[in-house]
Amino acid sequence: MALLKYMPQKFNFDFIGKRMIAFLVTAVIMVGSVAALAVNGLNFGIDFRGGLLLEVRTEGPANLAQMRQSLGGLGLGEVALQGIGTNGDEVMIRVQRQEGGEEAQLAALQQVRQALGDDVQIRRTEVVGPKVGAELVRDGTLAIALSILAIAAYVWFRFEWQFGVGALVATFHDVIATFGFFALTGMEFNLTTVAAILTIAGYSINDTVVSYDRVRENLRKYKSMPLLDLLNLSANETLSRTLLTGVTTLLAVVALFFFGGDVLRGFSAAMIFGVVIGTFSSIYVAMPILVYFNLRHSDSGEGEEEEESEKAKSEERAAG
Repeated sequence: MALLKYMPQKFNFDFIGKRMIAFLVTAVIMVGSVAALAVNGLNFGIDFRGGLLLEVRTEGPANLAQMRQSLGGLGLGEVALQGIGTNGDEVMIRVQRQEGGEEAQLAALQQVRQALGDDVQIRRTEVVGPKVGAELVRDGTLAIALSILAIAAYVWFRFEWQFGVGALVATFHDVIATFGFFALTGMEFNLTTVAAILTIAGYSINDTVVSYDRVRENLRKYKSMPLLDLLNLSANETLSRTLLTGVTTLLAVVALFFFGGDVLRGFSAAMIFGVVIGTFSSIYVAMPILVYFNLRHSDSGEGEEEEESEKAKSEERAAG
């Protein structure tokens, strides 16, 4: 929070006034994402396509870089390695499904055994078929859909139905945009990516709830302020917090992208894109959409002094 004092505390950007431009950008992102998904599809990883799964143990800490280089030269396609356990000597190896039947999978398994050598103990082997991959695709899609609906229900319960609809649209925008990002770039889409999308949804709704909470407070304080001005005021008042949260999160995920290795590359890339698109949707999707709902000002008598003060400040800025 020490960084907060270095952030500008007063902003006066006309976010809501530019809502038609923002809606146009949003429409382009959504249409482009759907088009990329329809044309390119997703580059599913081993988790979804099926393949070989091996759990091995090495003598001493595993050298993942050397193992990855040895297995990558076998010509078996995509090979993914992931350290498991707490001692650093256990590794999960996934090899993409080979063209052909069961014989092709067993031949690939034998190649992997030979490349690993006798010093590596193979504790478990499995052949993951396409049926299991299809089930994972279904379960991953269901998890994302249920999370979006649960988020909308939470916001609806905490605020009003108008806010729930706004949160649903903003979160759906972020999820579809992230799918489009992976379809456009061709990056591998696996279970780690599904976890990243769920994290993005949570990050985005966190920003949106903070903004909506300020809108609700201002509805009570400024009973006669026009809704456009009130939404602009709310967006500007929470902008410092939104920017600070986004920048600090980006610092962490950018470090993961460059230094986290291949296992976390897809997750961190999704998070980088998600933080940017989530910040955009909180400001330019979740807030402007409230313009088209009949939000009610509070009937309480509180806040009239604040309203008069705010009007006076606005007049001074206009005069200046």
